[in-house]
Amino acid sequence: MREAVIVDAVRTPIGRGKAGKGALNPIHPVDLLAHSLRELVARTGIDPERIDDVIGGCVDQVAEQAMNTTRYAVLAAGLPESVPATTVDRQCGSSQQAVHFAAQGVIAGAYDVVIACGVESMSRVPMWSNVPEGADPFGPGVAARYPEGLVPQGISAELIAAKWELPRSELDRFALESHRRAAAATEAGAFAEELVPIDGIARDESIRPETTLEALAGLKPAFEDPAMAQRFPQIDWRVTAGNSSPTNDGSAAVLIMEASVAKVMGLTVRAKLKSFAVVGDDPLYMLTGVIPATAKVLEKASLKLEDIDLFEVNEAFSSVVLAWQRETGVDLDKVNVNGGAIALGHPLGASGARITATLVNAMESRGGRYGLQTMCEAGGLANAMVLEAV
Repeated sequence: MREAVIVDAVRTPIGRGKAGKGALNPIHPVDLLAHSLRELVARTGIDPERIDDVIGGCVDQVAEQAMNTTRYAVLAAGLPESVPATTVDRQCGSSQQAVHFAAQGVIAGAYDVVIACGVESMSRVPMWSNVPEGADPFGPGVAARYPEGLVPQGISAELIAAKWELPRSELDRFALESHRRAAAATEAGAFAEELVPIDGIARDESIRPETTLEALAGLKPAFEDPAMAQRFPQIDWRVTAGNSSPTNDGSAAVLIMEASVAKVMGLTVRAKLKSFAVVGDDPLYMLTGVIPATAKVLEKASLKLEDIDLFEVNEAFSSVVLAWQRETGVDLDKVNVNGGAIALGHPLGASGARITATLVNAMESRGGRYGLQTMCEAGGLANAMVLEAV
């Protein structure tokens, strides 16, 4: 029986996604992804001719991220022209979906050696750049099914906070802890194994070790809207820039192989890709899919929550992770142990592969056997997967 395993995983530092201001802003997104690809191949020493495919995630596939960005990153990285590539979009989970597709291809026998990766340069290609003003990305069928209209993610995060009765103070405390953990992990060198510095940049740029609960409490709601307040009177505006993920630049890449092929090539296997799940959920609440995705992936793995040593739940918003925790009952001491996207940043198309790199390293350093990664995604979607230490 074929098994998909992770041989290595790398990522760039995560830069702030503000035009002209972030450390990675000068780097074209193709070159940003090429850096992770090049470093991954160099670190593992594999013959790049053996790579069967490169599957990359990217959300705003327009302008400098158009035209199958992953293919041009392969070429910019100096890999052989014979190495194919494709770019996928499952919104925030795009590069986690790339990991799923890559591993499933290995298990099915379509691949022996494949790279899953992702990139987003939100400073150069801002969020929603692929939706021109006045464009309708939903169409009349969706409008007929949801006549009152769907809402932006920030409103969904507010609806989640209201439904699960998550007070502003709890959202802010969670955000503060994300920064504390990320800062501590950075100082302890916890990211050293996964980080590949680029142009002299070697640290994540969005971590704020100096922030305080008082500073977070002083921030104004980020998504307050009179029309939405009238439509959803249960919302009392708790979501701020401080308890949400920022916009960021970054890339990441994961080398996935068939287990016996890795052994023949003399490569060290770092984790086995045990099970995968993808779900659809209420597109109004949008970000709650991590709850059923967690249940589904555990069932596929024949595991229970208590079998999982470490969890990575993407911190799109504090309310998402805390609602997930309320439903699962998982001890938050096991969740995002080195901080999450609120502190580290969320370069959309790169985040799934970035989290995989972080989870693999955290499992190794803490001696965990099983790790579970899940991500909420626009449209009411979520991915989840279970890794097993080898």
